[in-house]
Amino acid sequence: MEKDPAVNVFGGPLAPCSTDPVTGFFRDGHCNTCAADRGSHTVCAVMTAEFLALSKYLGNDLSTPRPEFRFPGLKPGDHWCLCAARFLQAHDEGAAPQVNLAATHRGALEIVPLDVLERHAITAE
Repeated sequence: MEKDPAVNVFGGPLAPCSTDPVTGFFRDGHCNTCAADRGSHTVCAVMTAEFLALSKYLGNDLSTPRPEFRFPGLKPGDHWCLCAARFLQAHDEGAAPQVNLAATHRGALEIVPLDVLERHAITAE
């Protein structure tokens, strides 16, 4: 699997999203993507209790640890590369988490308009 160029939504270098827990389609700490990433795990989001509850309700439990997959379970405050469509769905439901735009891959723009991402941008790291 060849990674798409590591470019963020502003056209600059893709910043890291999280190494604790390690995130990304490639589990490299970045929201890198490729043709095989059908979920477009490209939005670097800061988890909230509200978003985690919505995701669990929608069938993707991100808060329960799954040691067999080396997945620690997420908690509020963790950064994670979300599927762009799930982020947009959370936005539509009024439960979108904040987004680190420097760490959000430009591939997210194929699904989520930049102005929607900007409305949820973190103001400081």
